[in-house]
Amino acid sequence: MAKTTHEFQAETKELLNLMIHSIYTNHEIFLRELISNASDAIDKLHFESLQNRDILEGNEDYEIFLVPDKESHTLTISDNGIGMTKDEVVENIGTIAKSGTKAFLEQLQKAKENNAELTDKEMIGQFGVGFYSAFMVAEKVTITTRKAGTSEAVRWESTGDGSYTLEDCEKESRGTTITITLGKEFYGDEAEENFTDTWNLQNLVKKYSDYVRYPIKMNFETEEMPRDDEGKIIEGAEKIKKIELKTLNSMQPLWTKSKNDITKEEYTEFIKNQFHEWEEPMEVFHNKAEGGVEYTSLLYIPAKAPFNLYHTDYEPGVQLYSRHVFIMDKCKDLLPDYLRFVKGLVDSPDLSLNISRELLQQSRELKTIGKNLEKTILKALERMLKNDREKYEKFWQEFGKSLKIGIYNSMYTGSNVIDKLKELLLFASSKEGKEVSLKEYVERMPESQKKIYYATGTDKATIEKLPQMELLKEKGLEVLYLLDPVDEFAIETIRTYSDKEFQSISRGDLDLDDAESQEAKKETEEIAKNNDDLVKDIKEVLGDKVAEVKISSRLKSGAVCLVADAMGPSLSMEHTFAAMDNPMFKAKRILEINPKHDLFSKLQILHANGKDDADFKDYCDLLYTQALIIEGIMPENPVDFANKIAKMMAK
Repeated sequence: MAKTTHEFQAETKELLNLMIHSIYTNHEIFLRELISNASDAIDKLHFESLQNRDILEGNEDYEIFLVPDKESHTLTISDNGIGMTKDEVVENIGTIAKSGTKAFLEQLQKAKENNAELTDKEMIGQFGVGFYSAFMVAEKVTITTRKAGTSEAVRWESTGDGSYTLEDCEKESRGTTITITLGKEFYGDEAEENFTDTWNLQNLVKKYSDYVRYPIKMNFETEEMPRDDEGKIIEGAEKIKKIELKTLNSMQPLWTKSKNDITKEEYTEFIKNQFHEWEEPMEVFHNKAEGGVEYTSLLYIPAKAPFNLYHTDYEPGVQLYSRHVFIMDKCKDLLPDYLRFVKGLVDSPDLSLNISRELLQQSRELKTIGKNLEKTILKALERMLKNDREKYEKFWQEFGKSLKIGIYNSMYTGSNVIDKLKELLLFASSKEGKEVSLKEYVERMPESQKKIYYATGTDKATIEKLPQMELLKEKGLEVLYLLDPVDEFAIETIRTYSDKEFQSISRGDLDLDDAESQEAKKETEEIAKNNDDLVKDIKEVLGDKVAEVKISSRLKSGAVCLVADAMGPSLSMEHTFAAMDNPMFKAKRILEINPKHDLFSKLQILHANGKDDADFKDYCDLLYTQALIIEGIMPENPVDFANKIAKMMAK
């Protein structure tokens, strides 16, 4: 194939421009990214070779090789991993399909709009666009690659100008070679960052990639004095130049050491390199178990949730090893889905090197390990909540949604997840302006309070303005604020906590048991009895827009509110289903009217003219539409609503 020129996708062009001109301040991290990619390529080859030994082509010695060249101002990083076909080169490097570039740029734009700054580590760690970091030190990047088990090789080349070239070529061995032609400020003895200097490269590998499990090799040029046959230095002779091949990294699996011998910094560096993280982990779990099933685990909770944690394309799971030999990258059967944010590895001599995903699902050993790890993680979170509230709240902001989804999904899995997770839940609250646990809420409930009250909304300010909140505030009752759509689904799944039922302030009867509330309830029932015809005619005017019209005992100064029946889905649930293109779940809407509001008196006057009175019908419709707007629901006919308002104002 003759050399052909191709254009990058628009988003990739923009990314390259950012890489070259603005994003990075720490240029040396490109080396770590490319070494990590090389390690991944060898992992993939090793995994494939478990089923097909032929693709090793007779060479089972895995290695990564660095070649700095001061004369040509280049740095070459090569591996003998899986390699790529031409189509894979285009898919992985020429487009955004595999790189997360589009989401990366969206996040960057969002940060700019909010006048916020994203650090290098936030960018790279979340979006996996590390290959492109080569362009921040390069005038040109050349990739030569051959897929293991094939004979055809391809050369990819770009100067980062928005296009790249492709051509067929020869490559004797499998794997990928990346040659970076360095920019003038990144080579030579005068450069602050000289990436052709072997000692600098050795230090960078030690700093960033010491725990890569494959040898990272490089030739060093040394000089020494010649010696005679007896081994004595020959005085006055010229030094002899020698080439010495060194392995730059220790390769000792960190998890095999005693955790008492490992520093926090060593854990951080290992995790950064092994799992492509760019921030210190939030929590690390390093455990060794012996007995029925032997294993060592090194798991961690990242500092930040991946941007696609709740997307269908996110692949949860931890790495599996057997006697320090890698056997699987994403074992999703080890931990429950609600711990999908946990990363790390498990090494067990009881696991077979050739185990398949199908056999893993039935593996007794893996199930035992998984149960133990689940307990370890949950106990650690309980301790964090109890002993380091600030740290736990940071965890909750990043990953709390996973636990709530886990509770909701338990109604389908039939597991005992609720008992495991309910003590870990936090919710915003009407008291103290901070998040509270269910235990904290119940402990400070008045003795007469029968239920745990909650309200749903998009934010605290919206909930606090709901007319349903006024009565509870007046009585000093605490209300949980459910701000995430999944919150109410989780609460409905739990049903009760400490023998207290959950009660939405916008569903069913509030069941306030104090004397004042009981008196108000009796008064409301008497008013409803005396206005039975009025209530029936309002319902007739509104038709099937509402299931019921009631005289309200929950409203104080508000004229009207819309609530849902206690037995069916709530209004917020209806919104959530509608947003998921599943409109089949409809809330049973109940319009409640405040009998002590001036508008109720007006309705009584208009109703005296008959239920067919035009103004009476308009008032009924306006009250209903007002209730919709309070709940954040757009009126079906905004123009008609505006016209009726204008008509009333003109009178």
